[in-house]
Amino acid sequence: MGIKTYYDEMNTVRAEVFAITGQEGARPGLGEGLAGFWARTKFAARLMFLEKELLTFALLQWACIAAGYYLWVQMIGWIPEEVWAQAGKSDKNHAADLILFLWSFVVVGAVAFPLGLLSGCMGAAHFLNRQGKESTIDGCLKIVLPRAWPLWLFHWIDGWWTVRRILDRLPKKNDRRTVAQKAFSEAIYYAWKVATIGILPALVTGRGLIDSGKRSVDLVRVKLKDVLILRAGYSGLCWIIGVGTYIGTIFFFIAFPELVNFKAPVEREIFKFYFWAGVPLVAAVGVIMLFLRPIYILSACDIYADYVAEKQENLMLPPPPPGARGRSAVAAAVIVCLALAAVALFRDELGLTRLLSQ
Repeated sequence: MGIKTYYDEMNTVRAEVFAITGQEGARPGLGEGLAGFWARTKFAARLMFLEKELLTFALLQWACIAAGYYLWVQMIGWIPEEVWAQAGKSDKNHAADLILFLWSFVVVGAVAFPLGLLSGCMGAAHFLNRQGKESTIDGCLKIVLPRAWPLWLFHWIDGWWTVRRILDRLPKKNDRRTVAQKAFSEAIYYAWKVATIGILPALVTGRGLIDSGKRSVDLVRVKLKDVLILRAGYSGLCWIIGVGTYIGTIFFFIAFPELVNFKAPVEREIFKFYFWAGVPLVAAVGVIMLFLRPIYILSACDIYADYVAEKQENLMLPPPPPGARGRSAVAAAVIVCLALAAVALFRDELGLTRLLSQ
């Protein structure tokens, strides 16, 4: 199954859930969502206390995102000042636009691989605990590694849509979109997040990508209230942290004015700005990855387990297959990382510096 086929299938899934969540009164309010999320925090916190490897998975996810951000920032520093100046005066696309777009897409893909595995390990720890079995880092990896390809593909697509949505929310000059258009974009993104809430637990328990998408839609239908309350609470808290990060970044630069000279032309300071803005950004991501996201993943797995029980199905983790399943995905991820490193180290020899100057 190709990436395009899966992408098209997920668009269909998102459209179906968009119709469900778009119904009047379907989406819970912020207060109800926060209350529901808090209620599930007790279960998740207790599980994280019992299964301490969950904290390890969360810390590693935070480190991967921080590394990915600073890897992405490097490309901004490679683009000459005159190119940034020309881009600010013209609506035309430059070679640097395409290169930065491709660089961003591949960096998201490189980060998506460990994020997919570590998120899968969180799900595996939950299901092992639910079945009364011991959960260890090694045991979780043995369950998840055979699912490395679908987990990677799903998190790559999901991560790319998330990154683009975050960038789309940032204030822009000459933003001609209407309020209705912005609201529609948010509703589509919300529908995607709701539609995919059951994909991770379905993948961990041995389902295929397409089957996981269909199960996730059915999960939304059957457990609509639980799913929407969980998503509303998580999204609401992420929005609060996001707004706090935006304000905190302003105060960060006020407190350390020597980091960026805002009186200089923008193109001279753009790399410094993105580099140092990563400090409050990574700190905010740490709050989400260490506290909110584990609760969200574990709660989603718990809702999925209840859904399976209501269907009177056995929730079984697939036994580790014989042989070295998952090695091809690991090898592919290593190749992607080596390619990024080669571009960073040999950009002059590869002609990338010349292209970025055009």
